[in-house]
This record gives sequence, C-alpha cells and structure tokens, in this order.
Amino acid sequence: MSKKQIQEEAKTSFERAVSVRRVTKVTKGGKRFAFSAFVISGDRQGKVGIAIGKGRDVSAAISKATAKASKSRISVPLYGTTVPYSVEGSHGACKVIIQSASKGTGIIAGGPVRAVMESIGVKDILTKSFGSSNNINVVKATLNALAKLRSAKHIAKLRGKTVQQVMRGNNVAAK
Repeated sequence: MSKKQIQEEAKTSFERAVSVRRVTKVTKGGKRFAFSAFVISGDRQGKVGIAIGKGRDVSAAISKATAKASKSRISVPLYGTTVPYSVEGSHGACKVIIQSASKGTGIIAGGPVRAVMESIGVKDILTKSFGSSNNINVVKATLNALAKLRSAKHIAKLRGKTVQQVMRGNNVAAK
C-alpha cells in the first residue's frame, strides 16, 4: 500500500475502544496485572467488526483488538443513511431493536450501539436495548440484528424475482 492509500483508509476507518479492563492474575510470587480491551472497527461504508485484545499494557491490548476486529468485519446492507427495515437481535440476556429513521433524525442510541452505528456509517437510526446492559452483550446483540438484514437485490434473487417486483410487494429498500 502506498502512503496515500494508507492515509485515505485512516480517514474512512473508525475504531473505538468500548471498554478497557484491568485484569489480575494471582500467582505464588504476587499479583500480575494485564489489560483487556474491547474494540469496534468499521469503514463507515457498511462493514463492522469487533474483537477483544489482551496485553500487558493498555496500548498493546487496544492494538491487538483493533487488528483482530479489522480482520473479522461483516458487511451490512444500508439504505442511504439508515438501515432498510426494522430488525431485532439478541445475545444472552440482551435484546436490541433497530429501526430505520427518516433523514435528519440522527443516531438515537446508547453508547455501545451508537459506536456500532457510527462505525458502519449510519447517520439516521432509532434503537432500543433491553435486558442486560453489559457492553459486550449489547454490541453482540446489535451485530446479531444487523446480520439479519438483507438487501433488496439479495431478497429478489432468493425469490426468483426482479428488484422492482420485490419493491412493489414489500417495504424493503433497494440498493
């Protein structure tokens, strides 16, 4: 990669450390401290990944998590600045509802869900999380919901129809 490509990728990429925890391992000789970082990484164009990294210091843990998250990105179909339709996802005791919103609404979401939405490039969205407020579970429930989204092109292919026929019959956004 050239220097210009790396700079452009840095502008479009989005990384956020959702949580950093100090963990302790008790040994015969005393206590050993290390850090665990949970990171969300996205390209602001419909791709997002999450990972946990562990290291002896905070910067090492964050850099490990960022590298893992960049490799494990999933693709999410978007409709303009929002999602095509409402979806629901869950993980453990956490449940997240994601609804598309009209232009100018903004990101109506809590901390972990907001970070995911910013990383995929969504600008208008309504969300609500229920149950557990654990950051990792909330993010995994959000990704579970986003993984359920399908583009109109994909749905048309599954049904053996054209995108226009699917659009007339359902409220699925085309892209």
